[in-house]
Amino acid sequence: MMSRTASSWILSSARNSIALQGKGRLYSRCIPNRNKIKWKLVFCRTRLFPTGSWSLDSTFPLRKAFRHTSTEEEQFSFQLSPTQINDVLRAGELSHKILDLDGKNANSVLRFESNQLASNTPIEDRRSAATCLQTKGMMFGVFDGHAGSACAQAVSERLLHYIAVSLMSRQTLEEIELAVECMKPVLPILQWHKHPNDVEYREITSQYFENLRVYWQHLLDLDTEPGFSLEEAMICAFKRLDSDISLEVQAPQESELMRNIALQVAFSGATACVAHIDGVHLHVANAGDCRAVLGVREEDGTWSTLPLTRDHNAFDESEIRRLKREHPKSEEKTLFVNDRLLGILMPSRAFGDVQLKWSKELQHSVLENSCDAEALNIYQYVPPNYHTPPYLTAEPEVTYHKLRGKDKFLVIASDGLWEMLSNEKVVQLVAGHLTELNMGKPQLAFEKPINLGYMHNLLLRRKNRGIGSLDQNIATHLIRHAIGNNEYGEVDQEKLAAMLTLPEDLARMYRDDITVTVVYFNSETVENYYKNNE
Repeated sequence: MMSRTASSWILSSARNSIALQGKGRLYSRCIPNRNKIKWKLVFCRTRLFPTGSWSLDSTFPLRKAFRHTSTEEEQFSFQLSPTQINDVLRAGELSHKILDLDGKNANSVLRFESNQLASNTPIEDRRSAATCLQTKGMMFGVFDGHAGSACAQAVSERLLHYIAVSLMSRQTLEEIELAVECMKPVLPILQWHKHPNDVEYREITSQYFENLRVYWQHLLDLDTEPGFSLEEAMICAFKRLDSDISLEVQAPQESELMRNIALQVAFSGATACVAHIDGVHLHVANAGDCRAVLGVREEDGTWSTLPLTRDHNAFDESEIRRLKREHPKSEEKTLFVNDRLLGILMPSRAFGDVQLKWSKELQHSVLENSCDAEALNIYQYVPPNYHTPPYLTAEPEVTYHKLRGKDKFLVIASDGLWEMLSNEKVVQLVAGHLTELNMGKPQLAFEKPINLGYMHNLLLRRKNRGIGSLDQNIATHLIRHAIGNNEYGEVDQEKLAAMLTLPEDLARMYRDDITVTVVYFNSETVENYYKNNE
C-alpha cells in the first residue's frame, strides 16, 4: 500500500520542481525518466477562443473540482472521499448498447463502454464512436493530442466522416452531391454516439463540410467502380484529412476565429487509432502510439491477448527502418535523438505537427502572416538537423482480423493507459469484470467435466465474491486500476486519491491523459455467420 511517506514524497518532489515561465513554454528541472511527455518543449495552456465565448476548458468540470492548481498552495491535501473519487473517475463515462429491432441483421457489436480521465487541463485526448448510415458497420476512434487539444479535436470530428465517404458507392456520392447542389437535405452519413460533454468546433463546421465535399467530388472524378477496399479507404481518409489540415492553415479564412483554430489544429498534433467493424470483418487503422488489443477466450476457458497495432515510435525497429529509407544516409544518426523523432516527438506518425512536415520557409511564411500566432503561443521552432522534411506522416498501418466466436472484446486506448498497464493485465481486468457481471450469485459447486478454464473462472469468481467492482463501466474499472494499482495489482485508495488530486503543474509528470473504449462482441452473431457460410 501507498504510505503517507510516499504521499509526502510526491508533494516534496512537486515543490522541488522549479517551473520557469518562458515565452509561451513551460520548462521544468524535475522531469522523471519515463519518456512519456510527447513534446520536449511543452507549450503552456493556450486560449483558443476569445474571452466570454465557449471554451474547451468547460469540458468535464468535475475532474478539476478536487485538483490543486499549484504545488505552492499552503493547504495541500491528497484526501478525497470515496464518493469524490467516483465522481472524478465517472465524469466521462459513456456506454451504448446496440439494439437489433428487426432481428434480421444482428450486429456483431453487442455494446461499447468508454471513459476519459484528464491529466492535462483541458484534456488533450479525444474519442469518437459512430454507426455508418450509408454503408455498413460501426467505427470507434481514440485520438491522443499533444501540444494542445486542437488537432485531436478536429480529427475526432472529421476522420470518421472521411472514412465513411471513402467507402460510399458512386451512386450514393452522386445523390449526396446533387442534394447539396439543389440545397436539399443531405443524407446523414453517420449516427454519432457521444457523451454530453463531448465538444465540437461549431464555429468552423461549415468549412469542414465544404472540404469534405471537395474530397467526395475528388472521389467522383476518379470514375472508379467499385471504389476502395476498406484498407485503402482508411489509408486514403487518414492522408487526405492530414493534407486538408495542412492546406486550411495556408488558405485565407473568413474570420479571425477560424484562422486561430486552423493555426492551433495544424501546429498541435494527434495520434489516432480507429476500428471499423462490419459483421466478422474488423479493420484497425493506427498512426502513432494509441493501441488496440483483442481479448480472446480460448477453448479451455483461459484468456489470451491479440495485439492489433504496434506503437509507431523509436522503440519499433520497422519504424526506424522506414524513416531511414525515406531520408539520406547522412541523417541516420539524427533521425531519433533520445528516443524521440529529431529529439522532439515521441510518436513517429501523427496528424498535424506541421513543424515536422513543412519546409522551414513555409513555416516562416505562415507564421509571419499570422498576427495572432504569438498570442496563441505558437512559435517557430526548427530542430537541429532539419534538412529533408517531412519527417512525420499520418499514414496509418491497417490490420485486418476476421472475428471468431472466441474473440470477446476489443480495447482501444491512448498510451496513458498502456504506460500503466500491460496488454495482458488489461485483458485480465476486462475478463475478470465480465466474470463478475455474469456470475450473479456465485455458485461454487463443481461441474463436470472440470478443465483448466473452468478452474480459472472459478478462482476469479471466488476472488471477486465479496469484493465487488465499484464500476459498472469497464473503462472506468481500467482507469481506476491504471492509476491506483499498487505493487500487488490491487487498487490502493490512498494512491488513487493522490493521483487524482495532483496539482496541474505536477500531474503530467506522473500520468498522462487516459482514454479507453471497450467494444464487446456478440459471439452468437459471429458464430451464426460461420454456420450460415459453411
